[in-house]
Amino acid sequence: MSAQAPAAIIAVSLNGQPKRLPSGSTLEMLLQREGIAPGEVATALNGDFVPRALRTTRLLAAGDAITCFRPIVGG
Repeated sequence: MSAQAPAAIIAVSLNGQPKRLPSGSTLEMLLQREGIAPGEVATALNGDFVPRALRTTRLLAAGDAITCFRPIVGG
């Protein structure tokens, strides 16, 4: 029987607020954890837009800055 090492924790920023997550977390996992409906916000990681379809594969790293904002529609 082998003991499993605890998951490493990383610190990120979500809309300027510090958050701590297990290493290997994705952008989608962060949104779910925070109760943010993925269809209601647009996201940027370190200033770069992340399309909704890529959130499940975009891994977060220590020090990342995530911004969620409501997209502006209309003309």
